Amino acid sequence: MSRENHSADPGSIVGVDAGATLTKLALRRGAGETQFQSFSSADLDAVAERVEAVQPVRVGLTGGGASALAGRLSLDTARVGEFDAWGRGAAALLGPAEDARYLLVSVGTGTSIMLCDGGRVLRIGGTALGGGTLLGLGSRLTGVDEFGALCALAGRGDRFRADLSVADVYSGGETPPLAAELTASAFARLARRDGDARPEDLARALVWMVGENVALIAAGLSAAAGAEKLVFCGSTLRDNPVLCEALGDILGRFGRTSTFLADGEFGAALGALLEACDAARA
Repeated sequence: MSRENHSADPGSIVGVDAGATLTKLALRRGAGETQFQSFSSADLDAVAERVEAVQPVRVGLTGGGASALAGRLSLDTARVGEFDAWGRGAAALLGPAEDARYLLVSVGTGTSIMLCDGGRVLRIGGTALGGGTLLGLGSRLTGVDEFGALCALAGRGDRFRADLSVADVYSGGETPPLAAELTASAFARLARRDGDARPEDLARALVWMVGENVALIAAGLSAAAGAEKLVFCGSTLRDNPVLCEALGDILGRFGRTSTFLADGEFGAALGALLEACDAARA
């Protein structure tokens, strides 16, 4: 794409979150609305071409691929810490009326959990389970290696064709110590003779396993931090109702409220943009 075909806007600012799987862009021209776009992180050349085409006065970069992208750009760039970017962007997406203290759970390739408290952001935990887990195991279990198709497949499945429930374990008349519909063991039914899981059942069990474990970790950290509200963001949540259902179900059992940010996968890119705006005005 030729840069000569695009007129420069001196008020343009771009924020970029270069993640392990996806690279997210937040673009703002002058006082206009912020636009969001995403690209595969395997094609940083396309990302660089898009950023250059805007001809911004400042580019805020965050994420693990920030250095690799910076090397492809001829523009003025500013590095922004990943957790600071997530905190700043999530606060902007939430709006000023929201609580100042909450846990921010970013479900991307993996999962990070941050305590946001009055503008301060501190990563307090996380897990290696996330969208990368869904794609990696999902492709092996079901043969589906496209994220949207895998989520759609999970929506048609019955996870208890693969998982054992508490009711399955306490099937002899004993009173179970936990809710009967909870998972006793993920994928354990596959080792039994009555296991007849279909690809859609495996997909749903996988998505639920990731969501359930992320939620349990987040609930424990929520209790330790004294923050009852949890805010979820990250690209793994987009068009993934089964994952959102699992997160909400488990956290609801702990009396925690869950908020799923609209455009939440762009939170870090937006935060990097806002940090770059501050630097441009300085």
